[in-house]
Amino acid sequence: MTARIQLSPQGPELSRMVMGYWRLMTWQLRPAALADFIRQHLELGVTTVDHADIYGDYQCEAAFGDALRLAPSLRQQLEIVTKCGIATTARAQHALGHYITDAGHITSSAENALRHFATDYLDVLLIHRPDPLMVADEVAEAFLALHHSGKVRHFGVSNFTPAQFDLLQSRLPFGLVTNQVEISPIQQAVLLDGTLDQCQQLRLHPMAWSCLGGGAIVNDPAYQPLRDALEQVRREVGADTIEQVVYAWVMCLPSQPLPIIGSGKIARVREAVAAQQLTLDRQQWFRIRKAALGYDVP
Repeated sequence: MTARIQLSPQGPELSRMVMGYWRLMTWQLRPAALADFIRQHLELGVTTVDHADIYGDYQCEAAFGDALRLAPSLRQQLEIVTKCGIATTARAQHALGHYITDAGHITSSAENALRHFATDYLDVLLIHRPDPLMVADEVAEAFLALHHSGKVRHFGVSNFTPAQFDLLQSRLPFGLVTNQVEISPIQQAVLLDGTLDQCQQLRLHPMAWSCLGGGAIVNDPAYQPLRDALEQVRREVGADTIEQVVYAWVMCLPSQPLPIIGSGKIARVREAVAAQQLTLDRQQWFRIRKAALGYDVP
């Protein structure tokens, strides 16, 4: 079973592992089959789901909601996290991809999500990417209105630097509850750029996306030395798969990230959940780091 973790001092309680629905449309599940899949990961204790308005060319939220409409009781067992702030060319009115964080867009994105998910509240709403044209006061205005109306219970950001996080936080009377960032052995930037240090400082837990490098860690020939190191550690700690070792590596970080699982196969989800039982020692952790980066510590 998946453990529970409080996301921040005033934040919600989420499952330690998060079910990510970025690729939902590629799974080709009918609503009834998706409802069954949701039930199965709920049985594993994975109660938190991660979405974004743009996922599946703006189709994933609505497809997930179709499953919830078939089984309305599932909603109360879930914590729904979704994101907004990116515009893609999947919509004809967007001539190019860009960021959009004005108050009207944030508000309409949240209201669209409520309609898509057939719910009257979102557990957490995140700004998806830093926007060079973001006016912090305007984002705060939208957040405050959505919070006051009860439509969104908590707010956070995704892929923000510490300075960008601080700017938005400075305009809000309540704490941002997370920063969702990319963390994997092959994407280690946030480990040393202050992002995870800020999470520790504020006692909030980041959410970790693409822990497996979008599958590259498992499939890309360039990462064979990393796979070799992961396989050695797998044998040492008694893990079933090298993917479990990667999740354990991410969860070793002091900020205690919440890994986002990206597979639509329940067996893979079950394997990921089992990674919570693994413990890596310091040298095992650094061996994986070295194999991924190709060099030792300075």
